[in-house]
Amino acid sequence: MRTLRFVLGDQLSRGLSALAGLDVERDVVLLVEVQEEATYVRHHQQKIALVLSAMRHFADELRAEGVAVDYVRLDDPANTGSFTGELGRALLRHAVDRVVVTEPGEWRVFERMRSWSHAFGTSIEIREDDRFLCSHRRFEAWAKGRKALRMEFFYREMRRETGWLMREGEPEGGRWNFDPENRKALPRDVVPPSRLRFPPDAITREVMALVAQRFGDHFGELDSFGWAVTRSDALEALAEFIAVALPRFGDYQDAMQRGEDFLFHALLSPCINIGLLSPREVCEAALSAWAQGEAPLPAVEGFVRQILGWREYVRGLYWLRMPGYAATNFLEASRPLPAFYWTGETELRCLREAIEGTRRNAYAHHIQRLMITGNFALLAGIAPAEVEAWYLIVYADAFEWVELPNTHGMALHADGGLLGSKPYAASGAYIDRMSDYCGHCIYRPKIKLGADACPFNYLYWHFLMENQRRLAGNPRMAMPYRTLARMTVERRDEIARQSREFLAGLDPS
Repeated sequence: MRTLRFVLGDQLSRGLSALAGLDVERDVVLLVEVQEEATYVRHHQQKIALVLSAMRHFADELRAEGVAVDYVRLDDPANTGSFTGELGRALLRHAVDRVVVTEPGEWRVFERMRSWSHAFGTSIEIREDDRFLCSHRRFEAWAKGRKALRMEFFYREMRRETGWLMREGEPEGGRWNFDPENRKALPRDVVPPSRLRFPPDAITREVMALVAQRFGDHFGELDSFGWAVTRSDALEALAEFIAVALPRFGDYQDAMQRGEDFLFHALLSPCINIGLLSPREVCEAALSAWAQGEAPLPAVEGFVRQILGWREYVRGLYWLRMPGYAATNFLEASRPLPAFYWTGETELRCLREAIEGTRRNAYAHHIQRLMITGNFALLAGIAPAEVEAWYLIVYADAFEWVELPNTHGMALHADGGLLGSKPYAASGAYIDRMSDYCGHCIYRPKIKLGADACPFNYLYWHFLMENQRRLAGNPRMAMPYRTLARMTVERRDEIARQSREFLAGLDPS
């Protein structure tokens, strides 16, 4: 039996299920660069370059093994521009008995994939993506019958199943997480390390030229590209994180500082999400560092929680609740996305720092995403679909299965509390505590109202007032609503007036 094995751009793993049982003498591996995937949203230029370069390197690695690779480039004049079109052309080129694919990460691709067998009259075997640590079936079994699908309880079960950071059935250190230790602002005398970046090689430079030609009007800067695009580079990036950043990652994972885009963060999510690294191996590398005394328990637990906890959890939730999940809008938010999300041209220093860094690197760390750009979108009542499209566009690691639940559920509370027990709404005080942004801003975080007041302050209370009917019954919102109840009518009216004026002044994108 001769098989065509179709590998997508975020499946660049030699151990991919679609490649299991590969017959080097008979089978063909198909990889295609298609316009549709680069433009269904207008992805950051670096994200397109990352995926295309990594695909070309992966194809070369397969060829070096003697594998027959059918590779379709974006600029091939015969390229149809879609997965379906290119599979159809490949079936005309190759006499095969069946097609084997690994399930995609995104619902829209899965819907098309399920139509291929009927469309082409060919056997299409869709295999499970076993690179994840929790299967769809396992997540469904965990979620069944639960009123609330809280990540913390999912994470504990995964810890028990893997045995990671467990001792005789109990968590190492006697606690499941070390959040209090992992919420420090960056002291002035702590200098973040210089982080490993990878100068573009000939293949990447060729891809960058293509991206500049075809997608040069997309968001983002291309010249600062420095992501790993090969398996060997990704392993080097992992080793660098473990050695130079993991020991202090826990302490400062929530910190923000002007001019420091990376701090002590892993910078591995693009490599993991396109398949150059596996979630298991990155967790095991961190666990090994702890076992050898090279990284403290709070840092390692915090990192493992991001992978074993959040990453696996949001993927499970996405597939459990799609396609309806994306359409929910619990807070009925409808404001257009402000233009400064694309330009960075805003007087709010925190937003400018996060957006300019995103434009440079196709990256921002999780607190910048959640508590700066996400928090503002939540407080301003921006339409979830517009915010989610922005997040999917601007980050190199953004694929819908991971982006949508994090944005829709965690940042915007648009799912009504399925993912998070309360909205992640915060005033300027939080940003001031965790960063040095406010000291360089025209607004003052300690001023609550007036021309010099930080807009996050009055927008926070305006958000509570606007959503009181929806949120007042939430037990975790009881304290802020008690504070709101003690405010005079005059103060509430002034908060509403100033908030309306500020929001009316936002230019839509």
